[in-house]
Amino acid sequence: MNITVYLGSARGNDPKYAEEVIKLGTWIGRAGHRLIYGGSRIGLMGELAEAVLQAGGEVIGIEPGFFVESCLQHDGITELIVTETMAERKAKLIEMGDAFIAFPGGTGTLEEIAEVMSQVRLGHNDKPCMILNIDRYYEPLKELLDHMVDEGFLDQESRDKFLFPEDIESISQLLG
Repeated sequence: MNITVYLGSARGNDPKYAEEVIKLGTWIGRAGHRLIYGGSRIGLMGELAEAVLQAGGEVIGIEPGFFVESCLQHDGITELIVTETMAERKAKLIEMGDAFIAFPGGTGTLEEIAEVMSQVRLGHNDKPCMILNIDRYYEPLKELLDHMVDEGFLDQESRDKFLFPEDIESISQLLG
């Protein structure tokens, strides 16, 4: 299974994020899945790719040319796909994924998983969409989605397709 993971190139302020991303990468690699991600060597992105590779898994990075020009790409991954634009990168990340996970991250992570959520809502994508809610990181997003349902802007059936596992074990149970 190709698992697209959205996450930041930053490490965050708490070491728990690095610990959890290594757990996620180790699980992906050991379970025989392939990581699809943004292609960077820095921050949590680099940690995730390294964990998958060390666990014997394959890693495909997708990065726009301007990031490659800045030497941000991870040179040790299985394959690097270079796109012209961020829009092409996002489309390729979705196209290649069989499941989608948003790890704690910033606005880029939020933008990317929101696009997947919109596709799920519109019926253009029926693949698992998970927002990894480590230590309630994404609780405000979960509450916002529930508020959207309460206010009539999102139907409950669509809302129920956005999963909020709290740990790697839950992801492994959901995806196998």
